[in-house]
Amino acid sequence: MSVVVAIKPSARKRNAKVGKLVFEDGPCHAFESRAAAERWADDLSTGDGHVWVASAHPRDDGDADCYLVSRATNAKLEAAYDKRRRRLRGDTGSEQESLGGEP
Repeated sequence: MSVVVAIKPSARKRNAKVGKLVFEDGPCHAFESRAAAERWADDLSTGDGHVWVASAHPRDDGDADCYLVSRATNAKLEAAYDKRRRRLRGDTGSEQESLGGEP
């Protein structure tokens, strides 16, 4: 049995190794099993943006059984925005509190 994994744009944009792979070998790759595809995704994630294998929707008419995906965000920029927003609100404490009110 072969598992076909199609690379989504989110994975290509988030992970430079994936972008290079698409450029050199195309957006679809076949593996002997889902486990082999997940090991491949783990190897691609090492030292770069996190990617993972997600099942294709049952009604998806494409040839892919799974997709290589990622969240195309920049966590460093988002964290900087949150820090600036807290500072502008006048929050000086760096400790978070639970909903119960105790830190």
